[in-house]
Amino acid sequence: MRPERLTSAAWARPPEPPRPGRPRVWLARVEELRDIVAPLADTLLDGGERARAAALRRAADRDGYRVAHVCLRLLLGAHLQVEPSDVTFVRRPCPVCGGPHGRPDVPGVPLCFSLSRTDGLCLLAFADTAVGADIERLPDADTVAALTETLHPREADELAAYPPDLRPAAFARVWTRKEAYLKGLGTGLARDPRLDHLGAGARGPRRMPGWTVEDVTLGEEEAAAAVAVAER
Repeated sequence: MRPERLTSAAWARPPEPPRPGRPRVWLARVEELRDIVAPLADTLLDGGERARAAALRRAADRDGYRVAHVCLRLLLGAHLQVEPSDVTFVRRPCPVCGGPHGRPDVPGVPLCFSLSRTDGLCLLAFADTAVGADIERLPDADTVAALTETLHPREADELAAYPPDLRPAAFARVWTRKEAYLKGLGTGLARDPRLDHLGAGARGPRRMPGWTVEDVTLGEEEAAAAVAVAER
């Protein structure tokens, strides 16, 4: 799957809605959009979003947060034909504990969305069923070694079969597949990531019952990404 590149033209007119069972996926590069969204942030973001952005210590994180959330509001506003600042977000109940930290949602509309960001990049996915998206920069070797035990045992074995120089890319593949799937479920990491085997192989993720999980092609970016969509 190749994402659409997000530019200011993307929200100038209503985007085409997602096709049944197929997401629309957008990739935003923070460096390209930060100066465009900066003057919009105070107007479009709500008080909670502005506070979360301001609380981030690194300027790069603040820029990334603003780009991601301004773009999300602009695209949702264009899809729903409402003012971006009028979009209201809620959290669905967590399927694990019932707490108010499940999948984000806009109440009363037949459009699901997911947002993920990493250093310099943001990924946004929209679908007519539950959807999860994740994007990650390639980790260093120490991070791979520390987090391998959090994977499904078969995934850990698959990762160990790669030579050391290829493990960061393989780990990023399996981790983004897993995060996208868990975000689509609405559990996030409240569900033990060792339970689900999505695979570390380059040929694509393992099929999950009731879900389509796909890798997102990022070209030459030193990153990996995936999207999971619930089947009808």
